[in-house]
Amino acid sequence: MQVHAKIQKWGNGLGLRVSGMMRDIPNFTEGAEVDVDITEFGLTIRKSQPKKQVALCYTEAQLLAGLTAEMAHADLLAKPLRGEMGAV
Repeated sequence: MQVHAKIQKWGNGLGLRVSGMMRDIPNFTEGAEVDVDITEFGLTIRKSQPKKQVALCYTEAQLLAGLTAEMAHADLLAKPLRGEMGAV
């Protein structure tokens, strides 16, 4: 199905109003997250698929338990040069 629409000024940018069939057929709702594919020919908008939650083997606390500065080799960290941290 093809729908003719017009891109219009919206604030400081451009906007495309998603209404009617453009809203109803893919069942877009306010606040819905979408993925936008961009090419030199235009845009393709799809509803985002929920991200799968990955169960990690260890918690952050378990990974850091017993860690000391010596074990983390904090003494081997490079010292920032002038200008690298915003200083002039």
